[in-house]
Amino acid sequence: MKSLYKIGICVLGLSLVTSCTDYEPLDFQVEKPESVALQEELNSYEALKTYLGEDSSDFILGAAVSISDYNSEGLMYRLINLNFEEVTPGYGMKHGAVLQKNGNLNLAAVEEFLETANAAGLSVYGHTLVWHANQNAEYLNSTIAPTKTEGGPIWEVVTDAYFETDEAANYESSANAIVSFTADGEGSGGDGRALKVTNEEARENEWDSQFFLKFSPPMEVGEEYELSMDVRSDVAASFATQAHIQPYEYKHWDFFGAISATPEWTTFTKKIVVSEEVAGASTIAFNLGNVATTYYFDNISLKKYNEEGSGGPGLDPSVITNSDFETGIDGWAGWGNGSTRERSAEGGGFGDTGYAFTFTNPSAVNPWEAQIAYDLPTLEMESTYVLNFKVKANTAGTLSAAIQSPSDYSSDPLGSFNVSEEWKEYTLQTTITKEDRERFIIDYGQFAGTVYIDDVTLSRVNPGGTEKTPEEKEEIITNEMERWIAGMMEVSKDYVHAWDVVNEPMDDGNPFELKTGAGKELAADEFYWQDYLGKDYAVKAFELARKYGNPGDLLFINDYNLEYNLDKTRGIIDFVEYIESQGATVDGIGTQMHININTSKEKIDEMFRLLAATGKLVKVSELDVAVNSSEPTSEMLAKQAEMYKYVVDSYAENVPANQRYGVTVWGVQDSSDDANWMPGERQSLWDLNFSRKPAYASFAEALQNL
Repeated sequence: MKSLYKIGICVLGLSLVTSCTDYEPLDFQVEKPESVALQEELNSYEALKTYLGEDSSDFILGAAVSISDYNSEGLMYRLINLNFEEVTPGYGMKHGAVLQKNGNLNLAAVEEFLETANAAGLSVYGHTLVWHANQNAEYLNSTIAPTKTEGGPIWEVVTDAYFETDEAANYESSANAIVSFTADGEGSGGDGRALKVTNEEARENEWDSQFFLKFSPPMEVGEEYELSMDVRSDVAASFATQAHIQPYEYKHWDFFGAISATPEWTTFTKKIVVSEEVAGASTIAFNLGNVATTYYFDNISLKKYNEEGSGGPGLDPSVITNSDFETGIDGWAGWGNGSTRERSAEGGGFGDTGYAFTFTNPSAVNPWEAQIAYDLPTLEMESTYVLNFKVKANTAGTLSAAIQSPSDYSSDPLGSFNVSEEWKEYTLQTTITKEDRERFIIDYGQFAGTVYIDDVTLSRVNPGGTEKTPEEKEEIITNEMERWIAGMMEVSKDYVHAWDVVNEPMDDGNPFELKTGAGKELAADEFYWQDYLGKDYAVKAFELARKYGNPGDLLFINDYNLEYNLDKTRGIIDFVEYIESQGATVDGIGTQMHININTSKEKIDEMFRLLAATGKLVKVSELDVAVNSSEPTSEMLAKQAEMYKYVVDSYAENVPANQRYGVTVWGVQDSSDDANWMPGERQSLWDLNFSRKPAYASFAEALQNL
């Protein structure tokens, strides 16, 4: 259309000094520039949300915006509020924006955004919970990094008591057990003081006088503990130990066995493997009621076995795989001096449970004349290997261990160790100096007697740490997903009632398969949850969103290029069916639609038909239309306007009204030439100066048909 301007002109006289006070205005009519007329027409349109049809009450018109732009309450804030009903944060609610280096969630900006949008009367679409991009990958990778240990397993102190102060938080006694302290210098070895527990008379029941040692956390089945203490009594006595949940809450009659005391200080040490009978215990009860005497306790220590240890280098998995002999003694051999080897009877293993490997030498000869052996895989040259094992014998003696080359019997010695009638644990190590060190041996020719060994491991020291198993990684990443979703939902659930739960799951080249990071050089913010949790990563994500969100929240899965590759549309539909077959519920499917002026309209129609056939809600989640030029012609802008309208018209035609969640425009302003997102593509409804483009009008007109 064209308009006319009226222009008054000041006519100058012949003399330059003549003023314009004496002139007669002349009326001229000129054509208004077409670009000005077009812009005036665009500016005459009302706000976009006013064009929604009467039958579109359930349809939501949304826009994406950066949290910082919206929170600043400037021009972008006013434009969004004027034209749209819902706002989607482009980046600010993603994992990488919220999760800090230390693993904490910084949700301050999110909370401000939610409150600001709510005050403006806009709903918020949550974007996005689980994705492979825009993640704090550095933190997530740190949680599954190799475990570092101090070169091998360690015994960690759970609780101890030395009685040098009156601090008694971890012990107490019953009424018949009178507690006091010795004088200084009367403790074990004449050093410090000891605890005195007096039972004044022999009781009807041994448990009528009790002393309790408390600890935490409660024991679990399979854990290994060691109790040690120095003990004596005025007269010889023996007392039993019971397992209690807490003092006076009896669990099991036997715990660390019976303890003998005499007038001389002796050291008691006993290791146990926690059974079902004592699991849950957090108190050791000493039953002192049988004998009228005073007992003295010093240097009490309860330790727990930690397989991995902590800090420092880690250990690779053991190269000795038959370590505990529970299924037999395969792989173990021996020879020399008429010695014999066999698996022990049941109960002959460490802690009087399970089995051990036992070997007997009838007479003392040279050390190498009787040996046991285990053939090893190829070991790494110049690497350190750590041997850990438990051992006892029917008499005292000394044995030695080495890693040997069968070709010439040379070896790298692990060292010697003493044996006795009590189980002892040893950790020895050596460095491999020859390539064919292929046999682990124990020399016992010099020892006449029977030896028992159990829990034998030989592991390479790995400076990078011990790699976690796939099962461990799955558990860790599952917990991280839950912590992330729970934290986000905690601040959002009062404001957000629709979520992009799983974003961009399907692979572009194999659209019926999930994306994977395997074999790729990943960006700093890429982390593929599915590589650790498998296909069920999405099942877990939907379950957690449902658990921590509101019961009526609408939960979406979302992907791009569905209109470009219809097999990808079919692939995500199949994936939704899988998720729901595992018990989770998916309410809707989002199609991003980052398209251009030449995108196939036929494929757009077919995509909407395929999505509609699922019966799910369908959301156009990230709509923009690129013109493929930073200096678009009027023809390009006309095509852009046509495509914006076509998308909405096709959506209305092919998706039933009750399945239309809505359309979100992905960025309302064109991208600059140096922008991170679609640089120079001029893809939006407003240009760089926030002027409306022809697409604004066509989009508004299409909204009326919903």
